Amino acid sequence: MIRRTILEWEKIDYGPDPENVRTIPQQAADRLAAVAAASPLAGRGGSGVLEHGRKGLRARGVVGVIASADAALEILPKIDVPCKDSQERDGRIRARLVHMLAVALDIRIDAGQVTALDWQRETLLEILIRIFSGKLADAVREGMPRRYAGHEDDLAVLRGRLDVRRQFTKHAAHPARLACRYDALTPDISMNRILKAAIIRLAGISRSSANQRRLRELAFVFADIATVPVAALRWDDVVLDRTNLRWRELLNMARLLLGERFQSTSSGSSSGFSLLFEMHALFEEYIARMVRRALAGTSLHVVSQGGRIYCLDSEHGKLFQTRPDILVKDGPTVVQVIDTKWKRIASRVDDSRQGVSQADIYQMMAYGRLYGCDRLTLLYPHHAGLPGADGMQSSHGITNSDHRLEVVTFNVADADRVVERLRTLASGGAVTVTST
Repeated sequence: MIRRTILEWEKIDYGPDPENVRTIPQQAADRLAAVAAASPLAGRGGSGVLEHGRKGLRARGVVGVIASADAALEILPKIDVPCKDSQERDGRIRARLVHMLAVALDIRIDAGQVTALDWQRETLLEILIRIFSGKLADAVREGMPRRYAGHEDDLAVLRGRLDVRRQFTKHAAHPARLACRYDALTPDISMNRILKAAIIRLAGISRSSANQRRLRELAFVFADIATVPVAALRWDDVVLDRTNLRWRELLNMARLLLGERFQSTSSGSSSGFSLLFEMHALFEEYIARMVRRALAGTSLHVVSQGGRIYCLDSEHGKLFQTRPDILVKDGPTVVQVIDTKWKRIASRVDDSRQGVSQADIYQMMAYGRLYGCDRLTLLYPHHAGLPGADGMQSSHGITNSDHRLEVVTFNVADADRVVERLRTLASGGAVTVTST
């Protein structure tokens, strides 16, 4: 099995030696590119995930795992982490990416579930499978969720209530049989069918012997649950209440692994499989949830993808609805608009714009006008090329208004003081400010 790991926007050249981790055989690359092109994230031209060039493959702004029958390509986000070598770097990035997914999906991941060596040796996919299968195995030991379901059956003794119409039509000549209608407690419910679909999908793509063993054990436990194709799963029929809230995490992970979150796709077939995430969607959700945690207990609250004010009124109705990434509100008043951007701002001293696009500036000016908010924030990931620590990089007054636009960076690689730093950001604190 050929396995390669690259960062987003990186290129890996073709090469004949399957043991050379810096290259990939062209035939294997062709098969991986075909799997990537089949993803909905690939776009119309088929190159939204991988650019399939004459000399190599280049990753784009999508991360995750692409696998064919004989090769797997892991694409990791470009996060600057302290490391000794590429193996340690990849392990640390996987850990940060899984942390972001855990926050976005409301999943608790114990520090001891994955060792430092596992982060370095296993791919992102195998780590997610290990966490999911481990949590599911722990949950089923305490009993599978069940619900009452309606049944109709012909019995020798009455159970439940008699179906009079069916009794006097079907059994008019055989009164010894009773047409019964009753409720019975059953584990064959939509939630368990979803979990079984995830087990089957993952068993077909995992290459880890430990994961395969755990998935076989889980398949035995779920043997009596109906097998339903992924496309036919009834997500809307799942009921979460006080009795089964502990299954919410597992359902969230199954949704992720089956391709239902962050515009990710999870397509499996005999020829290949992909589990892909758009980093800008994940970064936005991660920041929104962390800001919400940071502001807990204050008068401020967070609205994600809210607002929905239209830009224009016309004779044909309202046009161009807005959906800011994050609104920080004090009661009904918007006090800050935060727009997240998963891209690197420029570190050049002579670039006063810092690589911030003109379209982003226009968008933020529109938000300030429509939401009556003086404080507008563009939030980017921090990187090592920027001087100093993460935080506010620059602050700009907007012409003919009281609005100010902040350009702020957040260090995704630094797990310490995350809540504290975001609380400072949302409450108006700043570092490294250059006013213009």
